Amino acid sequence: MRRSLFSALLLFSALLLFGFFPPKISHAATEGRAECVVEVTSRRFLAEKNADARLPMASTTKILTAIIAIEDLDLEEEIVIPKEAEGTEGSSVYLRAGETYTVQDLLYGLMLRSGNDCAVTLALRRSGSIAAFAEEMKERAMKMGTEHSDFANPHGLPDPDHYTTARDLALVSAYAMQNETFREIVSCKYYAPRGWKNKNKMLWQYDGANGIKTGFTTAAGRCLVTAAEKDGMQLVCVLLNCPEIYERTEELLDGCFSSFRMIPLLDATMPYEGFAIKYGFAYPLRKEELSLIRIEGITTMPCPEVRGEVAGQLFIYLENRLLFSENLYIM
Repeated sequence: MRRSLFSALLLFSALLLFGFFPPKISHAATEGRAECVVEVTSRRFLAEKNADARLPMASTTKILTAIIAIEDLDLEEEIVIPKEAEGTEGSSVYLRAGETYTVQDLLYGLMLRSGNDCAVTLALRRSGSIAAFAEEMKERAMKMGTEHSDFANPHGLPDPDHYTTARDLALVSAYAMQNETFREIVSCKYYAPRGWKNKNKMLWQYDGANGIKTGFTTAAGRCLVTAAEKDGMQLVCVLLNCPEIYERTEELLDGCFSSFRMIPLLDATMPYEGFAIKYGFAYPLRKEELSLIRIEGITTMPCPEVRGEVAGQLFIYLENRLLFSENLYIM
């Protein structure tokens, strides 16, 4: 293994992406009881506080409900509203039993207007009962990387067995934000077919905001999950039980966008020392971390050499932590 000129050139180019930036996140607004910021593609956490504390999350629950419905149901399917959904406690789009809505309509009602009745309708359509849907939520969330969450319903109304952590919720949200349909829904300010306006003020007041979901109950306090993209870096910010959700979210996002850049460390169109690679790789880094990146390759040349055969492996490290690896191929 050896460090290459290839890595040195990439890091030199990365330095050009950085200008002056403040390294600290300000704290003028009241902090949340739990908070974190994650970069979506790498799942690197850029800021966190009490990120593993188990807390109620109110209607931010609907992020998981929405992505399950998007992945498992036909958006054009028409659903007759069941009696169980009519009059659901809390926020509502006032569905009436016997009315017909498409899955797409219900998803917009769920995420823009926080309709608990939409959540119940989608859960019943997907799983037949609230209990069965809650079990599905647990299983799917674990596949997304959660470790300290439990779910009792699809909407987030208080229940002792319904909780998450800022970190778990960030992982679910990062997963959801990689779905094109989900991104389209949560970034929508108005849903014209039903006349629904998005409750998430961040879409209007923060440059680059493109989702995701507000939440409030007396038990959970004010909660907010925000997605924002700048300079090719997509972040998700989670606040649980925060009195000043919008102000604090802006502070966290501003600090992370200022302190980190999404650095392209590998370009799939560029050979690595005469070998082909299939995948590019970018990672959020602070300026002072650039010198700690190490890109190394090891070759195990086949005999005879055949174009397209594996010739070795390439590794990218941040200090001694492996970030990425992939095969090298004969060109």
